[in-house]
Amino acid sequence: MTNYQSDLLRLLNDRGYIHQLTDADALDSLATKSIIPGYIGFDATADSLHVGNLVSIMLLRRLQQAGHKPIVVMGGGTTKVGDPSGKDEVRKLLDDEGIAANIASIRTCFERFLTFGDGPTDAILVNNADWLDKLEYIPFLREVGRHFTINRMLTFDSVKLRLEREQPLTFLEFNYMILQAYDFLELSRQHDCKLQLGGSDQWGNIVNGIELGRRIDGEELFGMTTPLITKSDGSKMGKSVDGAIWLNADRLSPYDYWQFWRNTDDRDVGKFMRLFTDIELDEIAHLESMQGSDINEAKKILADAATALAHGEDAAKEAADTAQKTFEQGGAGGELPVHTVESGEISLLDALIGIGFCASKGEAKRLVAGGGARLNDEPVKDTGHVVAIADIDIKISAGKKKHGLLRKA
Repeated sequence: MTNYQSDLLRLLNDRGYIHQLTDADALDSLATKSIIPGYIGFDATADSLHVGNLVSIMLLRRLQQAGHKPIVVMGGGTTKVGDPSGKDEVRKLLDDEGIAANIASIRTCFERFLTFGDGPTDAILVNNADWLDKLEYIPFLREVGRHFTINRMLTFDSVKLRLEREQPLTFLEFNYMILQAYDFLELSRQHDCKLQLGGSDQWGNIVNGIELGRRIDGEELFGMTTPLITKSDGSKMGKSVDGAIWLNADRLSPYDYWQFWRNTDDRDVGKFMRLFTDIELDEIAHLESMQGSDINEAKKILADAATALAHGEDAAKEAADTAQKTFEQGGAGGELPVHTVESGEISLLDALIGIGFCASKGEAKRLVAGGGARLNDEPVKDTGHVVAIADIDIKISAGKKKHGLLRKA
């Protein structure tokens, strides 16, 4: 195991974040002597980030916990181009108004994880449109573009993948790696930023920025990437059967977020605690060693801690209470999803679709016919069943993990 001297790299190493580092010794030495401003970029393609972004958010949190300065870079400029990394097709372009609305919504997520302010280690949020929108094309090509060869750009996975699959890669997207490299140059100039962090798929883009800073300004810059975070079954972190696990409560309720963590595979409990919570390492070692039914208690602790970070302590407690009432006491907690029925009557199939448990009537029919649908915990196998709702909510369930309420308007 590497013996780092700085609190920063020891913390990142001990919790499993480090995959690749540029000049680890020099970065380690610098981190022991001065505050390092470090950044990660986030494109504003949606109005919420999701669990797939969470390791990057936690990286910035760790940076601040170790006494350094996080810089959140919102891609108001690069979102207009689209990062081809890991993408099979051209991404839909947003207008300025849509991008601005997404950035405003995403900022509320970061405020849960980071302390913003004017202090030396307080986080700041910047928008790369502030400098990218001002670039003049010919001067930019002459100053920056000459440092990038087409030969090398064609070797990057984000480019090779599209070409090998004979899928279109627009000239607009081809420029993304140059613009991201330029971000690092501007952040170095404006905020003395020394470190760019990111996922393993960003390694090439990070190295480009480091080289650009050295060639143009003679600056020594650093980069670090995290390993690809996957679950023990090999699936990608951040995805569920139902889609993305959003971090904003208006996209995914704190209860559903809590349930996502509660349903963690036994083998992933320790890893996810280290990456996604502030639970002490000694306690994690104890919790991940639990066996049998005891591991379920560890999963609840993981769910509580992860939900408290994203949504606050009160929301985490309410989600845990709802889960206990729903699963352990057979009741219906207050944070369950609710589908309001105007007429007081609804077919079971429409109810399952309306509350979001099924995407189509065909899926709902298969669920009912297979015995997976229940009303007030009683199985219903009649696909033509009509639910009559009076003044008391009816609990509707799909399988063992999805529960909600049908309510008369």
